[in-house]
Amino acid sequence: MFNANPGVITGSYSRLEKIVNRKLYSWLVSCSLLFGTFVLPACAQQTPAPTIVPTPKAVVLTDGLERTVELAQPAQRVVSLAASNTEILYAIGAGDQVVARDAYSDYPEEAKVVPSIGDGINGFDKEMIVSLKPDLVLAAEINTPEQVQEYEDLGMTVYWLKNPTSLEEMYENLRIVAKLTGKTEKAEALIASLESRVSAVDEVIGTVSDQPTVFYELDSTDVSAPWTAGPGTFIDLLMKRARSSNAAAELEGQWVQMSLEAILKINPQIILLGDALYGVTPESVGERPGWETLSAVSESQIYPFDDNLVSRPGPRLVDGYEMLAKLLHPEVFE
Repeated sequence: MFNANPGVITGSYSRLEKIVNRKLYSWLVSCSLLFGTFVLPACAQQTPAPTIVPTPKAVVLTDGLERTVELAQPAQRVVSLAASNTEILYAIGAGDQVVARDAYSDYPEEAKVVPSIGDGINGFDKEMIVSLKPDLVLAAEINTPEQVQEYEDLGMTVYWLKNPTSLEEMYENLRIVAKLTGKTEKAEALIASLESRVSAVDEVIGTVSDQPTVFYELDSTDVSAPWTAGPGTFIDLLMKRARSSNAAAELEGQWVQMSLEAILKINPQIILLGDALYGVTPESVGERPGWETLSAVSESQIYPFDDNLVSRPGPRLVDGYEMLAKLLHPEVFE
């Protein structure tokens, strides 16, 4: 029977409410510990700290023309005026920042879809370059100081990258372009890989005593006086490092014609066809009047060679070095 006394009934409900409230509070505390603070009042929740985006640092470098070049931040829109520069940009991970390239930039494949602005011989499309609003025009030694000045006069920032005279200087060029584009970390990883590959080749051919004489052919339009690579060229540099002698080492000038008489006198043991890309073959060399007496011809030591590997001062110089070493000293790579 229920107690009709209102006070008794009220008291019973008060005790019940206290018990229920204590259990409910305990349950809420447990939930808050398990699932976070979402059950707490909004005023008790902490506002997440704002994400701090670091301000890009300005880039200040001295280029190959001894000019001070300043960028407010690493370049994001780059026009490349040389194939070697384009290869460097893509190799260090800045390919997405290239908005235009010269007509000879054909490596890597993805570079071919980037708009071409012509070449330094037939002329660059200045109006197109201006319309692209680059924050950096990357020139190379193949581009003249006058061309650099033209683009500066149009209000553009131009960096003139000097050709390297060693593989070590090529690494430094990678670092320079990396600073200009904000890709230092990727460049350092690339350089470490290139250095490792070069060291491996240096070690293999380090004890080679036989240093063959090599004639490197660039253009045989005139078979009585083909063009070749003289002293101071990348080809000459890599030949020396690959422990061989350049047949044109004593000539004056970097790109020179060498008479058949001079070639016959030196009698190279190996001929490398940098003009193989234009259809020149080992068989066609053997058919040239007077060439049949050369040691390289009689011993079938004539090899097609990808000239792009040794004529563009970028990371593929290491590919060229590896290929040269294997062609010149196959016995130590077997």
